Amino acid sequence: MSSSIPSSLAAPIDIVYLWVNGADPAWNDKRQQALRSAASTHQDELARYGDVAGRYRDNGELRFNLRALEKFFPEHGHIYLVTDGQRPSWLKDHARLTLIDHADLMPAAALPVFDSGHIESYLHHIPGLAERFIYLNDDVFFGAAVDPALWFGDAGVAVFFDTDIVPEDQQLVAHETALVNASVLSRSWLSERYPHYRHASSIFAHSPRPMFKSLLQELEQSAPELFAQARQTVFRSWKVPPLLPDLVPRWMLHTGYAALQDIEPIYICSGAADAQQQFEHLMQQFGQVPFFCINDTSDDAHSDAPQLRSIASTLGALLPEPSSFECDAAAC
Repeated sequence: MSSSIPSSLAAPIDIVYLWVNGADPAWNDKRQQALRSAASTHQDELARYGDVAGRYRDNGELRFNLRALEKFFPEHGHIYLVTDGQRPSWLKDHARLTLIDHADLMPAAALPVFDSGHIESYLHHIPGLAERFIYLNDDVFFGAAVDPALWFGDAGVAVFFDTDIVPEDQQLVAHETALVNASVLSRSWLSERYPHYRHASSIFAHSPRPMFKSLLQELEQSAPELFAQARQTVFRSWKVPPLLPDLVPRWMLHTGYAALQDIEPIYICSGAADAQQQFEHLMQQFGQVPFFCINDTSDDAHSDAPQLRSIASTLGALLPEPSSFECDAAAC
């Protein structure tokens, strides 16, 4: 190993979010224009669920995510909110939060970008970002008091496997999910680079992702071709899987920077037939489960669909108290 896990664990742990408001007309016009352009040249590369409304829909998750963060991890470091020139209407100026525009993080020639995997590949380039940070999609929430020693322990950062299995002979294919294709990419690159690498068949859970900035910098230096490839997409491509959800934790596991944790989180699919039972289970376990995910799998459902209203109503019941990041209704 060419580097070691940083020894200083006293500094605060920063938080990074990506956020988009898919209902913004100006942003949607930009997206539709980019989609028409992509359709003429890369239509066959669009990933499964790569451009459904649920990928961009704002169900109020970020507001409640910040409430959960403040409730369960008040000693967090600085928050960086990465957006495409957007700002939540309820968000107030705050000394502990910085908005990062895509244009300040990525080359102008690469914009606009609607693929989170492309955007994620730049997170370790955020100016001022702490050595230790946790990256959260806004639909992944802390659900109990955060113990930093769990996420950044002596054995390495915490990673969590899901129960889904990827067959050993699986190849990159258009109909598979991004996480399955990401596992295939990881197996190929890591097996070629490390003769003794053994690929686990499980994919990784939807979880908070603890990171060391210096390790991402090291991996980018080791795999420049993969980062360059990830930075060529406009929309999610099945041919170009994201790196942070799979390659990064597998590389950290193999090189001794990460440790598997045996924790069973709660994963809710808003479009599932038993979604209401899943929400009720979350209500019962809230405060005890380290983290949970409410995945908007309703795809192109109308924004007022009952299953989508359940997301906000459940989160509102669990986290009714405004965070310090919200402005008063009269001031918004």
